[in-house]
Amino acid sequence: MSVRAIERWHGYARLMRLDKPIGILLLLWPTLWGLWVAAEGLPSWHILFVFVAGVVLMRSAGCVINDYVDRDFDGHVERTQARPLVSGAVTTKEALVLFGVLVIASFVLVLTLDYFTLALSVVALLLAVVYPFTKRYINIPQVVLGAAFAWAIPMAFAAIRGEIPLVAWLLFIATVLWAVAYDTFYAMVDREDDLRIGVKSTAILFGRYDRIIVAVLHGLVLAILLFVGKIIAAGFVYYMGIFTAILFAAYQQWLVRDGDKARCFYAFLNNNWFGLVIFLGIFLNFGIRSA
Repeated sequence: MSVRAIERWHGYARLMRLDKPIGILLLLWPTLWGLWVAAEGLPSWHILFVFVAGVVLMRSAGCVINDYVDRDFDGHVERTQARPLVSGAVTTKEALVLFGVLVIASFVLVLTLDYFTLALSVVALLLAVVYPFTKRYINIPQVVLGAAFAWAIPMAFAAIRGEIPLVAWLLFIATVLWAVAYDTFYAMVDREDDLRIGVKSTAILFGRYDRIIVAVLHGLVLAILLFVGKIIAAGFVYYMGIFTAILFAAYQQWLVRDGDKARCFYAFLNNNWFGLVIFLGIFLNFGIRSA
């Protein structure tokens, strides 16, 4: 393979953010929450494969379409100046083709499930496509991003149970609120650049109250998850996961106490552990119950 071809494939990988798996993880954890709660333990290997592969493919597709829509803005933001569409490593036509390939691959996966789940997957695609545009028109684009990240939960319940009960919507709401919280930390990094170029975000909307509002959002997430624990008759280990998540939320508040950009970004990354410990609580809860 020629050097030019290697560089091209490297550009595709960076466009899909495969070099930055944090987005995959932040989408994966709530998807696993939904799968395990819906199945009351380990779901079928087929469904687990479809959803985990779907997470990787749709997160990659979301990054591609986001960068395509933002290609005229990213060059003016310090954090995004080296993105492949800005640097010319990937052309706009190639980006659209790559987006199409990823969406088709995701669609093929969902075709192996039932029609209800297939219908819900259309909403997932619409959310992924709409999100990049919301940053131009509404002050809370993070809510749309959260809905996109959380939509795997009702899909999981549809695939496993054929219905979407109250507990699924509670997990959905918790995930949306959590995404608004961590993506506000992310947007705090770009706040000055976003103000200059006219991009909207919750970091701009919340202003000097950003830390307080994120703390409230984390509190609501944890309160909803406590209620979910009641619904699923969770045991002690589930609540240990929630307690550990509280510690991570507190740590993130400490990190962003002075608004330092690097620390805000690290607080964003730390949410991987927040999502992981909640999943571990759910995983061990059903594992112990079935033992």
